[in-house]
Amino acid sequence: MSEKLANPAPLGLLGFGMTTVLLNLHNAGFFPLDTMILAMGLAYGGLAQVIVGLMEFKKGNTFGTVAFTSYGLFWWSLVLLLLLPNNAIFPGLSGPTEMAMAAYFFMWGLFTFTMFFGTLKTNRALQFVFMSLAILFFMLTIRELTGNPILFGTFTFNNLTGIEGIICGLSAVYLAFAEVLNEAHKKTVLPIWSTS
Repeated sequence: MSEKLANPAPLGLLGFGMTTVLLNLHNAGFFPLDTMILAMGLAYGGLAQVIVGLMEFKKGNTFGTVAFTSYGLFWWSLVLLLLLPNNAIFPGLSGPTEMAMAAYFFMWGLFTFTMFFGTLKTNRALQFVFMSLAILFFMLTIRELTGNPILFGTFTFNNLTGIEGIICGLSAVYLAFAEVLNEAHKKTVLPIWSTS
């Protein structure tokens, strides 16, 4: 007797995509960093993706297990980086330097760029998500190394990075909706441009 399992990937893509959009709306300059973003990072960006990674493990999908679990833990680590220096439980912890954050974002960019090669036989939508995310991490690295220079007027490199991050996050949201709607309607409602 075979067991049909639901596709957990859209849940992970939505957790990643929506949290990425919200954080990058902040980077683009629309609102300050606050508990809304931190809560999304812990719950939907973090916990949901870790759960999806475990569900992908059950399906035997190594790529999905590594990707979703890693990015879920990325969100948790980012929230901890922001909260640990300002807490009463572990007093005296200093926040990371710009060089430390550059190294952090660079390693995530390298991980993402390498994972991009795992998408080459899937679909163009997933390829776009991973390549735009690698670019986002490398832009965050540059931001940390350069001190967020002003590009023109009051528009900074971080604002530009935020716009790229919004595009990246929305691409993941699009792919999630496409996978849900295409399966629900048993036809292509939103194309994902399969490579096979």
